[in-house]
Amino acid sequence: MKICIISYDFWDYDKYIVEALCKRGIDAHHIKISSVTHSNFNERAVNALSKTFLNKNLKTEKRQKYVLDALEKLGHQDQILVMNPDTFDLSTLEKIRKYTDRLVTYLYDNLERVPVEDKLYLFDKVFSFDYIDVKKHGFEKLTNYIYLPHCAKETQQPEMDLFYITSYDNRRVSLIKLLAKKLIEQGLKFQIMIIGKKSWKHQLTNIFMTVPKNLFLIFSIKKIPHNDLPKYYKNSKVLLDLMREGQYGLSFRVFEAMSLEKKIITDNEAIKTYDFYNPNNILILNKNISNLDKSFFETPYEKIPEEIYYRYTLDSWVNKVFELDTKN
Repeated sequence: MKICIISYDFWDYDKYIVEALCKRGIDAHHIKISSVTHSNFNERAVNALSKTFLNKNLKTEKRQKYVLDALEKLGHQDQILVMNPDTFDLSTLEKIRKYTDRLVTYLYDNLERVPVEDKLYLFDKVFSFDYIDVKKHGFEKLTNYIYLPHCAKETQQPEMDLFYITSYDNRRVSLIKLLAKKLIEQGLKFQIMIIGKKSWKHQLTNIFMTVPKNLFLIFSIKKIPHNDLPKYYKNSKVLLDLMREGQYGLSFRVFEAMSLEKKIITDNEAIKTYDFYNPNNILILNKNISNLDKSFFETPYEKIPEEIYYRYTLDSWVNKVFELDTKN
């Protein structure tokens, strides 16, 4: 069987899907769009002018050509999975469709934030992590997945009480400021990394700030290598997960916490509806974060039953998406 994954993959999650398929003896390939960038300054300058005066993004066109050229080399695929088809124009998706017998997509953003309704008719099946879109449009519900190997809490010696890494988002930054104040008041140690181009303003501000010893707040325009993240997670008792505005699905942070047996603090109330929800392990913040209490950090993590844990593994995920025999 030949399967191809096409995705932007900024955080390097999708490579694990390919690895899982290859372990089963499937001829799997990943076309990673984010690897296509401007070759030099001249290309960046020309693209800036094109976007300004012609409303035409040359980098987007370059990426779509890259995908079609890669498919031409790979040849016909039994299945192709496109992650979030907003990356492509309709004509490119129509060409991708010709390279496979079964074309599926997974929407890890909701339609309110990334509208792609006009393209979905091209797909044989649409999976979505957002329960509101699932209910409204009849998509098949599918969460993100556990990609890290299971690591028991007994094998870890965390020095931090809380860790969080996130892309820059105005809503999140506002909540982080409120949360940081509460954590400091309770004498908790934490490390928060905010990654994104807009972070440079905060970097400059922090130069003139006196930072408390138990506060590690980092604004950076440089992405942390994905392979480095588990060491940060393991060094903390609790992981934080804050939603984007309009987000209702579960982020990868939830599943990273499950794999490493970490408690999680979140503002996503939808997490209550999942079978792994345990108020001892998961704290849902109220609007003013008044329910954040040091006691949550002091009680032990309670293990998730194996049968529930398996439902969220990557192994279970690929079975569902690609309709694989579990014996495969």
